[in-house]
Amino acid sequence: MDFNFYWLLLALPGAFVLGWMASRMDLRQLKRDDQASPQAYFKGLNLLLNEQQDKAIDAFIEAVQHDPDTSDLHFALGNLFRRRGEYERAIRVHQHLLARADLKRDERERAQHALAQDFMKAGLFDRAEEAFQALDGTAFSTDARLALLSLHERSRNWHPAIEVAHQLEAAGTGSFSQRTAHHWCEIAHEADARSHPEEAAQALVRAREAAPQAARPLVMMGQRFMRLGQNAEALRAWEELLAVQPQAFALIAMDYARCAQACGQTATALGKLESLYAQAPSVDVLLALNALQPDGDLRRQALMAHISRQPSLSAAQGLIRERLLTHKPLEEPEIERMQQALATAAQPLQRYRCAACGFESQHYFWQCPGCQGWDTYPPRRLEDQ
Repeated sequence: MDFNFYWLLLALPGAFVLGWMASRMDLRQLKRDDQASPQAYFKGLNLLLNEQQDKAIDAFIEAVQHDPDTSDLHFALGNLFRRRGEYERAIRVHQHLLARADLKRDERERAQHALAQDFMKAGLFDRAEEAFQALDGTAFSTDARLALLSLHERSRNWHPAIEVAHQLEAAGTGSFSQRTAHHWCEIAHEADARSHPEEAAQALVRAREAAPQAARPLVMMGQRFMRLGQNAEALRAWEELLAVQPQAFALIAMDYARCAQACGQTATALGKLESLYAQAPSVDVLLALNALQPDGDLRRQALMAHISRQPSLSAAQGLIRERLLTHKPLEEPEIERMQQALATAAQPLQRYRCAACGFESQHYFWQCPGCQGWDTYPPRRLEDQ
C-alpha cells in the first residue's frame, strides 16, 4: 500500500491546532485555579479583619482545597481554629502539615511549634511538653523553653521548672533568679506539708542562694522558726528581711511583734518598727507597733495620726478597739476622723454597676455609657446588693 504524503501534510496543521487548543485550555484552567486560591485567601483575610471568623474559616478551607500544597494557608487556618477554641481541628491541621514529606525544615519547625501551642491550649500538657521538647535546637527553642517553664509551673513540677530556668539563663535569655527562688520556696512549702523539715530547710537555703535579695525565702524562714518555737532565729531572719526588702516587712510585722514579746526584746522591736513606720507608713506596721505599745493614749494618738494622713477602715477599727479596751469615750476629733475614714471606704460601694458590661458610675443611667444598653443598670447601689 502506497503512503500518500499529501494526507500527512494536511494532518500536520490539524494536529498543531489541536495541540495549541489543548494547551490553551490547560493554561486557562491553571490560571483560574491560581486566581481562585488567592481570591479565597484574601476573602478569608477580609472576613477575619471584620471579625467574621466562621465565614473566614470557610474561606480558608476553600483556599486550601484549591491549593493544598501551600503551607501558609494551613498555618492561617490552624491558627484561626486555635483562636476560636477549636483545638482538635487546629491539631489536625498542624499534624497534617507535619506528615508531609516535602515540607521544608523551617516550615516543619513552625508547624511543630504551632502544634505544641495547640496541645497547650487544649490542656493536653503531656503532649505539649513532648512537642515543645522536640523544638530544642531549633529557631523556636527559646520560645519553647519559656512555654515549658510556664507549663511546669502550672503543673507544679518545680524541679523541671528550675532546670528549664537554668537553661534559659545559660542561653542568655535573661535572669530567672527571682523565679527560681519562688520554685525552691514552693518545694519547701510542699516538704513541710509532707512533714519533711530538713528537706524544707534545705530548699529555703537554695532559694536564698538563687536570689539573695528575694523577700519570700526570708519570710518563710522566719515563719518556720516561729512555728518551731525558735523565736530568736525568726527575729534574725526577719531583721535581715528588714535590711534587704523593707517594703515586704509589713507582711510579717505582727508576727515579728509577737516573737519580740516572746523573746523579751520588746523595746528593740518597738524602735525598729517606729523607724520603719516613719519611712513607709502602713496599717500592718502600725498595728504591730500598737501591739508592743503599753500606753493606751499613745496607741490612740498613733491611730489618729494615721487616719489623718490616710483614711483607713483598719485604723478606724483599731480606734474602736482601743475605746473598748480603755473604756475611755472617743473625743470629737476622733469621731470626725473615723467619719472621714468611713466615707472614703464607702465611696467605691456608692456606685451603680451595669449588669451587662460591668461599667460603674456614681450616677444612675437609663442607657449604659459603656455598652449602650438600655435598662441594664439595677436601681440599687453596690452596697445594697
